[in-house]
Amino acid sequence: MEMIKVEKLTKSFGSNVVLKEIDLTINEGEVVAIIGPSGSGKSTLLRCLNLLEKPDSGHISIADVSLDVKQHSRKEESALRHQSAMVFQSYNLFKNKTALENITLSPVVTQGLNKNEAKALGLSLLKQVGLEQQAHQYPITLSGGQQQRVAIARALAVKPKVLLFDEPTSALDPERVNEVLQVIQQLAKQKITMVIVTHEMEFAKNVADRVVFMAGGNIVEQGPARQVIDQPQQEQTKRFVRQFGDPIEFYI
Repeated sequence: MEMIKVEKLTKSFGSNVVLKEIDLTINEGEVVAIIGPSGSGKSTLLRCLNLLEKPDSGHISIADVSLDVKQHSRKEESALRHQSAMVFQSYNLFKNKTALENITLSPVVTQGLNKNEAKALGLSLLKQVGLEQQAHQYPITLSGGQQQRVAIARALAVKPKVLLFDEPTSALDPERVNEVLQVIQQLAKQKITMVIVTHEMEFAKNVADRVVFMAGGNIVEQGPARQVIDQPQQEQTKRFVRQFGDPIEFYI
């Protein structure tokens, strides 16, 4: 079953065309990693899926909600946004709220859960991401990896059909990257539909079902994760993937 379908999606910033009539279909339970050089349109595509960025033209469907990006009502826009939840690279937690309060806020406000129900949900999600003991700590007392795991729990709390990750490890110290990737790997095993913009090639190869390589606002190549990363067909993909395999040389 199709969970996400994007047709002829176009987005410009001034004269810079960032997405050029993108077509993409993602099935229910599929994990798709989007890779590509900086400025290729990866994050813009992700942000267009939940209308954080307003596309210029095209059509977006998530679950059973569809809209024409040029002609739609506020009700349709709100319905589309409620199908997904976003995990940002910079966590975006409320600094004046505890880890648990960050998670329970949306279920209480948008879904009408009472505080006890929301607390039980929040604690179970914190346990799922390995942070039950940190429930009453504020973000400033948590490491970057812990804050990102709280952000993932917060995204799960609204029971989205799709999870969107925008470079979830790019702001982390190297020793904190794995703890976040392990949580995402566990979610993949639960067959949650996920779209992950990432620069972690090994993670994409081992966790994603499919890899989409973007460059210059286009989808250049896509296919099974290991095939695209280990045996890319397109020259642009080959050049991009090669730079992650080449040893880094330092000259002093």
